[in-house]
Amino acid sequence: MKKIYSLLIIVICLPFITFSQDSSSSHVKWEFAASKSAGNEYELVMKGVIDEGWRVFSTTAKDDELNTRVVFDSATSANIAILSISEKGSLQQKKEAFLDNMEIKFFEKEVTILAKISMKGNLKDIRGVVNYMSMKGEEVPGPIEVPFRFTVDAAGNLVAKAGGLQTSAEAAQALKRNTIELNNPVNSCGGTGIEDNKSKSLLGIFILGFLGGLIGLLTPCVFPMIPLTVSFFTKQSQSRKKGVFNAVMYGFFILLIYVVLSIPFHFLDSSNPEILNTISTNVWLNIFFFVIFVVFALSFFGLFEISMPGALANKTDAKAGKGGLIGIFFMALTLALVSFSCTGPILGSLLAGSLSSDGGALQLSMGMAGFGLALALPFALFALFPSWLNSLPRSGGWLTSVKIVLGFLELALAVKFLSNADLVQHWGILKREVFFGIWIIIGILLSLYLFGILRFKHEGKPRLTKTRLVIGVIFLAFTVYLVPGLTKTKYANRSLISGFPPPLTYSIYGKDAFKGVEANVINDYEKALQLAKQSNKPILIDFTGWACVNCRKMEENVWPVPEIREMIEKNYILVSLYVDDRAKLPVDQQFIYSFADGSQKPIVTVGDKYATLQNINFTSVSQPLYALISPDEKLLTRPVGYTPNEKEYMQWLQCGLEAFKKTGLAKK
Repeated sequence: MKKIYSLLIIVICLPFITFSQDSSSSHVKWEFAASKSAGNEYELVMKGVIDEGWRVFSTTAKDDELNTRVVFDSATSANIAILSISEKGSLQQKKEAFLDNMEIKFFEKEVTILAKISMKGNLKDIRGVVNYMSMKGEEVPGPIEVPFRFTVDAAGNLVAKAGGLQTSAEAAQALKRNTIELNNPVNSCGGTGIEDNKSKSLLGIFILGFLGGLIGLLTPCVFPMIPLTVSFFTKQSQSRKKGVFNAVMYGFFILLIYVVLSIPFHFLDSSNPEILNTISTNVWLNIFFFVIFVVFALSFFGLFEISMPGALANKTDAKAGKGGLIGIFFMALTLALVSFSCTGPILGSLLAGSLSSDGGALQLSMGMAGFGLALALPFALFALFPSWLNSLPRSGGWLTSVKIVLGFLELALAVKFLSNADLVQHWGILKREVFFGIWIIIGILLSLYLFGILRFKHEGKPRLTKTRLVIGVIFLAFTVYLVPGLTKTKYANRSLISGFPPPLTYSIYGKDAFKGVEANVINDYEKALQLAKQSNKPILIDFTGWACVNCRKMEENVWPVPEIREMIEKNYILVSLYVDDRAKLPVDQQFIYSFADGSQKPIVTVGDKYATLQNINFTSVSQPLYALISPDEKLLTRPVGYTPNEKEYMQWLQCGLEAFKKTGLAKK
């Protein structure tokens, strides 16, 4: 259980680690050079200039995790022999209190790493990374990987190349399109829908969080606590007024605790607007969520119990006995900790779902607020109206049934996260029909359980109440609704769940089995511009993502509308730019982009390139985002986001055509 708990902590910490990797690369500026010793022997020189107050750990640090390393890629390492790795600079050594008084070796201000190698055969290209960790006070970001690249020139010398992610003014200029003036479109239509949709999205996630909290109330870890806690406050207080006040404060602290959990994500979001999107589409994080949700499901099925460490819960519980508001706060914290085995999976779903959406940290806070409010309300309401306690159903076997139903739902969510990873990496293991097949199997098993046909060993004979049977019928009907998703017919598009399964084109029947609106160009903005100039048409830029739910809803429900489809195919060049595509750019196209505020971002993948293009030109990191521009890159309308209203989207496209005519280019 300690290992499982550690994994859960990593879920919370992983975003911070990812953020550190993005932000801290600017703390050390690296320069690369090389000299020839004799024959095929060379010395690679890697000089790091360290920002004031920062330390870089030595290559000889005692802790292997803190060591600075020079790591060559597989193709290079197979064709060189490393003769020695050494370092130059003012090496310091001391015990660090923050690291449990561990003795560390580090450099300040400057460090030079020397790698002597011997080349074999006709190797013409040497690539690798400097892998290092830095430290300032209690901040220890990393590990950071700084790529380097050397090529052999005609004279047999090694020359450092820009493929080592140097700052490239030419490539950076290609990202910032100065002719796109966001505040000066040809027509002023569009734009406002983005904020409206964000507001609706925030309200929606708050409601979902509230519903999640209500489900959490019905679990065995929380439900029995309601009458016990309310009775404690009403009986232990000297007056009913005081008891009500204590119960209300108890509920308030529950709400506060869950909202506070989301605060760190606001620091991430404000420092790097793209970071939450990067986290949500990270392949290994999605696989990690898949594993964790399977673990949650198995726990709900009764195979084992997940709980916070007993020492932590006991320590918190001891502080709860102090009395006053501080004691009430720790009572609320104790509830949050001891109920974790039941509420953890629901919170995990909320966390993962919010990060995968376009609302960022604010959306997560709204979801947490909804969740905390749902948990807090009963304690305040039953304290105000204690007679209502008599209407509460008694705890019993139905609470176990609730956990098992949640277990099946967790399995379904787990499949979604594995699907996200599969889509981003294009593995092809969870095609659309496979996804539907797994969900259908889960739905059948859940229905059999609710009808009392499938049973678990640790529970008694279920009571087939009307409520249970009605819920069983609902799940069975939903399962039947999924069945056409397995077919190669026009009914395969299940509009109620658009965006959750893989797109129609990601099919075992082939990408041409379901003809939708196809992009003229994918992940090549320059090619789209060239095509627009040749055909004299405006461009519809589709900033999208493989793991973007609302993108799929637009592609499967709005674009196929005959009038919209005809409008796009006849009058626009459609280019789809995937901001979460993890395919690496060619080495000569990788670089470091410097923002106006001095911060830097490595542009290594296709997704890095187009996420940055969207951010710096349209000041948005949400997907989908649609923008209309002329072949000479004049903004025709204000961009719009998720627009499920077909008529509204059609009017926006028409407005773009009218704007294109105003430019005079349409007459040429």
